[in-house]
Amino acid sequence: MASDQAVLVLRLAAPLQSWGGPSRYNRRETQPRPTKSGVLGLLAAAEGRSRETPLTDLLGLRLGVRVDQPGSLLRDYHTVSDHRGLPLPSAKVDNKGVQKKTSPAKYTGVTQRYYLQDAVFTAALRGPLPLVQDLEHAVRHPVFPLSLGRRSCPPTGPVSLGLHTDDTLDSTLASVPWQASPHRRRQIHTPHVTLEATVEDSTADHLVDDVPDTYDLKTGTIFGRRAVRHLWVTLPTGRSTPTDPDRAGSTGVGTGTGHDPFALLGW
Repeated sequence: MASDQAVLVLRLAAPLQSWGGPSRYNRRETQPRPTKSGVLGLLAAAEGRSRETPLTDLLGLRLGVRVDQPGSLLRDYHTVSDHRGLPLPSAKVDNKGVQKKTSPAKYTGVTQRYYLQDAVFTAALRGPLPLVQDLEHAVRHPVFPLSLGRRSCPPTGPVSLGLHTDDTLDSTLASVPWQASPHRRRQIHTPHVTLEATVEDSTADHLVDDVPDTYDLKTGTIFGRRAVRHLWVTLPTGRSTPTDPDRAGSTGVGTGTGHDPFALLGW
C-alpha cells in the first residue's frame, strides 16, 4: 500500500544565507543552519502566499537539515545618518502618528547583520503527500523569487531535489548524495565524509524557538518551540581511496581507522 506521506528535499546553497529568529531591531543574527521559519517562508513565497495568509497547513511539516558545507560567519556593519544633518527618527510617534525625533538627538545609527557565506545545506520536509507534491511543484515554478532567509540572499542553482516517498527524515538525509560545492569536495581526501544533521522529533529534549505563527508585518511574528534531535550522517565522497598520504598514510588517520576527527571540524 502506498504511503500517504512524502519527503520534499531542498538544496539550500548561496553566496550568502541568513537564518534569523527572534533577533530584531539593529542587530540581526543568523542561526548556523536553516530555521523552520525561514524554510516555511521560502515555501510560502514559492506558492505566492501573502504575508497575511495563515500557515496552519505548513506548520505540521517536520523538518530535517543536513550541514553539507558549514560556511563561515560574516558580519555586515552599517552606519545610517540623515544627509541633511537632522537627528534620526525614533520608534515612537506622537498623537498624530508622526514619528518623533530621537531625544537626546541621535545623528548616527548603527546596524549589524550577520550572514553565513559559502554554506550548503540539504533540507528535508515530511508531510502529507498531496501537500508535499504541491510544494515541490511550487518550488520548481515559484510565484515570488526564492531567498534563503533574507530577500538579499537568492539561491544558487535549482532548489528542489525532488520527492522521496515511503522514507523517513533520517533515511532521506542518509541517502541524498553529498551536495557540497566542487571546491569543498577537493578539500576532502577520504572515501567518506561525516556530516552534522538535525531532525524534528517530538520525543527529543533539545528545544528551538523557530516556529512562526505568521509573517504579517503589522502584528509581528511570535516564535513557537519545536523539539529536534541531533545526529551524524556518513556519506560517500566519490573517492575510492584517500588521495593525501599525510591524511591517511602511516599515521592511520582516515580510512585506515575509519575515523578522522579533523573531518568533523571541517578541516
